[in-house]
Amino acid sequence: MTDAYTGDDGSDRPFIESIVGMAKKEAQEGEFDGRDELQGSLEIGSMDLDPENIARVVSGRITAMRFFPSISVKMIVAGSKFGNLGFWNVGDDEGRVYLYHPHPSPISGILVQPCCLSKIYTSCYDGFIRLMDAEKEIFDLVYSSDEAIYSLHQPKNEANCLYFGEGRGGLTVWDNRMGKCSSSWVLHESRINTIDFKCGSPHILATSSSDGTACTWDLRYANGDKITALKTLTHKKAVHSAYFSPSGCYLATTSLDDTIGIYGGADLEDAASVYHFNQTGRWLTTFRATWGWDDSYLFIGNMKRGVDVVSTSQRKVVTTFHSPHMSAIPCRFDAHPYEVGMLAGGTSGGQVYIWTSR
Repeated sequence: MTDAYTGDDGSDRPFIESIVGMAKKEAQEGEFDGRDELQGSLEIGSMDLDPENIARVVSGRITAMRFFPSISVKMIVAGSKFGNLGFWNVGDDEGRVYLYHPHPSPISGILVQPCCLSKIYTSCYDGFIRLMDAEKEIFDLVYSSDEAIYSLHQPKNEANCLYFGEGRGGLTVWDNRMGKCSSSWVLHESRINTIDFKCGSPHILATSSSDGTACTWDLRYANGDKITALKTLTHKKAVHSAYFSPSGCYLATTSLDDTIGIYGGADLEDAASVYHFNQTGRWLTTFRATWGWDDSYLFIGNMKRGVDVVSTSQRKVVTTFHSPHMSAIPCRFDAHPYEVGMLAGGTSGGQVYIWTSR
């Protein structure tokens, strides 16, 4: 980690000590157990952007971003087009950002381990997966490939297996216990942009692809390297995201055909298409409609420097967050897993905006 550190102050010791201490504290207190149910619902009109909740976390556009799954610390980790990884403790009065350069190319995925917050997996387009282990103070190489890795995910409460989109439509499963790949399938004709598991069903996953489809799969019915999609959802252009809602009752897709698809019902047969302008161009990170804290709303960037809020029940954009403090377009979003109303948006200039509920 010392070799990869590129911060201006010359030392990452305070960050290492804080993240290791945070991980040990939460492990001892068992704070990562029994937090599946969030208290309260979101009042859309209460969302506000405080200028103190804005920071430039990385250089270059943000390609991946995650809140730490922690109650005690509000921390963001963001990955950039240049392979940088930035950590920002939102509650830190000094507003310090700790910056590392563990990858040679755009970071495509970030996984923070809920059971051990000092361990973070990252993947990049150059085919590397690394594990940042703050206790050992290393960025360990977990996996390398001649193919690009475009997405990275794992089921909730599953720390041993990594699922990643590799090369032209491939999905690979890496088992840490065996130290090797346990399964691989070719699921799409083009790259897999996102992977998401259904809540409460660790064998059901959704993939989105640049081949213009989003599919759901049941891994229990895989036969060797053969598997058949449960459902195929077709768009006219590339699909850049497919995410299950927090309850697992809905699936939302985002496509370059300027639509957000919302699918519900037992077989996702209840389908609605919401118009949304998704042409970000070559200089901005692609839009991905991201769920909030329940099944009520989706959040997605707006080319007029806003955040559009899509209602699942009304099947339309119901409001847009604007702020005079926003100087760029937020493209990547993440909702804090344990605090309703805390929403982070990352820009193509490396900034992170955090909206909170007043």
